[in-house]
Formats: sequence, structure tokens, C-alpha cells
Amino acid sequence: MKEQVHGGDVYRYPDVIDFSSNMNPLGTPDSLKQAVIASMERISQYPDVRCERLTEALAAYERVEKEMLICGNGAADLIFSLVQALKPKKALLQAPTFAEYAQALETVECEIEYFDSSADGFYVTEKYLNALTKKPDIVFLCNPNNPTGFIMDKELLVKIADICEQQKTFLVVDECFQDFIVHEKQFSLKEKCRDHQYLFILKAFTKRYAMAGLRLGYGITGNQILLEKMERITQPWNVSLPAQEAGVAALKETAYVRAGLQVVQTELCWLKEQMKALGLKVYDSQANYLFFEGPENLKEECLKKHLLIRSCSNYPSLGEGYFRIAVKQHNDNEKLIEALKEIL
Repeated sequence: MKEQVHGGDVYRYPDVIDFSSNMNPLGTPDSLKQAVIASMERISQYPDVRCERLTEALAAYERVEKEMLICGNGAADLIFSLVQALKPKKALLQAPTFAEYAQALETVECEIEYFDSSADGFYVTEKYLNALTKKPDIVFLCNPNNPTGFIMDKELLVKIADICEQQKTFLVVDECFQDFIVHEKQFSLKEKCRDHQYLFILKAFTKRYAMAGLRLGYGITGNQILLEKMERITQPWNVSLPAQEAGVAALKETAYVRAGLQVVQTELCWLKEQMKALGLKVYDSQANYLFFEGPENLKEECLKKHLLIRSCSNYPSLGEGYFRIAVKQHNDNEKLIEALKEIL
């Protein structure tokens, strides 16, 4: 049986308020649900293998050429197809960070070196540049990072991108959570994709529109050879018809995205204050989730109160007592704080 290494496992834990997966707290927009329902009229047809309507809508949304885009069955699908296309021998990962990078790299027997950021409070600092001198074939950076929620300094990120370009190291920057940070465009490397052939930006609809069950992600790169390789090793029709239709509808939900950002920023500040008042060590996340330290049995105690939080003990460089919670709407956040008061 495959080990559960992620949040969102409501199938094993029914009847809980799920704080373990980091979705837009506003829930899935009605327009997406209606688009999925309408797509059922054409369910006997194959989905568009080229995702043309979706790609055109994405190009307008991201303000890039559609030839720079590739769609996948969630961001994880693209991570695996990227690794399969490149078959790197050496990789550099931050510790801690998202589990899929290592899982994908292990499928091609890639040697993984970890940059342990725990000594610097889990921030990526200039020390990272020294790790790049070993010239790995591929580097993954999550920005903001999962599970810490820390956003990287843009100047340092540009330095990393330039070094990777010079030494032909593929740099994959996962920007899936940037929709929940203020002034996210100031932190994106998207504008570098046209002149950096060894840069790949990873994004997804999952968190932004609370549609994890549909699976829809996309990548941005100026490297046409890489995109062709990825398309060759990807199974056809990997993006379903309902997912494509939901994606087109989602990209019109600009007011929803702004409202979700506002809720996240307001509730994130409130949760930080409340949890610090309880004596918990809370890290300064900028994303739609909060990373903190607590009693080792906190997940089990929360489950008794029908609250599911994410234990981070299986992340590299982390042990028991590290946790992550999603930022939800205020009523749910109040229930969590009340439960923590009783437990602690």
C-alpha cells in the first residue's frame, strides 16, 4: 500500500474539517461546477489532446505566448513528465520542501543532494549559491516554499537562475502558491522564461480555484525542445474534458481570486496572533498556510476534535512536532483555535 505523504486525506478521516490541504478558503466557484456539469453533454468525446481553448485562455491570463505553455493532469503530472523527459543524474533540493520532486527524481534513479535550510530558520540564503557549484543537472525550488510558506528574495532567485543558465542546470520554480501572497508578480520569475532556456515555471489551478479533485496544472518555459520531449513521453488525453472546461471558466474568476487573497491575508494574521498567544512557535508564512511547532501528538489530539492538520514529520530535515495548517474562513479558524486552547 502506497504511503500517504500528503495532506487532504479525508477518505481515511471522514467528518473532519480539513486543515491539511491548502485550498482557496472561498471554495470552488459555482462557474467551475457549472462548466463541469455542462461538459457531461460531451463526455462521450475524447478531450482535446492539444488543450487549445485552455492554452489560449492561459496565454492571455499569464501574458505569454501559447507556445510557451504545457498543460498537465495537475502540477504533479508535469513534475514527473519533466523528470522523465530530462532523466537527470544529479539533483539539488531544498530541505524541507514538497515531496513530489524527490518522488519523481527517484523514478529515474537520480542522485539527490539536499540543501538543509533548517540552520537558517528554513530560509534559502546566499549559501545556496555554494551548493550550485557542484553543477547539478536539475534544481527544484518551491516559492513560496511548502511547508514553510517562506517567499524567496527575488534578487537571490535571479542570481540562481542566471547561474543555472550559465552552467546548463535546469531550474524548476514551483509558483503554485504565489496567488495567495501580496504583490505576487514581484516574486515570479516568469519574465525570465523567454531568455532563460534552462528555466521552467510550474503553476496549477488546484489551490487558486479549490479544484484539486479535477487535476489541472501547467508549466511555462521558453525551451521548445524540452516541451517537445515532455509531450512525447506524456500519455495522450492526460487532461480530461471536465478539467479543460473548468480551467477556461476559472480564468475568468478574477474577482474571486482577489477576494480569496484578501481572506487569506486577514485570517493569516489573525491565526498567527492567536497561535503565538497559545505559546506555539509560529513561523512567518506568507502563503495560504501556516507552519508551526507543537506537541508531537497534536495531530492525533486534533483528530479527536474532528480537525485534520498536516504533520510535517516526513519532510527531509524535519521531525516530530512540526505541523502545517491551511488558512480557512474565520468560523473554521475559530474552531481550530478553540480546539488548540483545550488541547494545550
